[in-house]
Amino acid sequence: MPPESEEPHAVVCHLDDLLAARGMTLTELADRVGVTVVNLSVLKNNRARAIRFSTLTRLCAVLGCQPGDVFSVQR
Repeated sequence: MPPESEEPHAVVCHLDDLLAARGMTLTELADRVGVTVVNLSVLKNNRARAIRFSTLTRLCAVLGCQPGDVFSVQR
């Protein structure tokens, strides 16, 4: 069994859809949230293993959404 940090997860990020719906670029979102484009890209491409609640809170504030709009669990 792989270590916990290497286990696959079923959480899917919907940043692409949220950005498209708002006509916003990843760079603009990164600037407004206060994180790097690289970190948001990792999140957007479902390669992230964790997110801080403070970052999620800022994402939701900037995008005008709820955490469940940003992420879902694929079963």
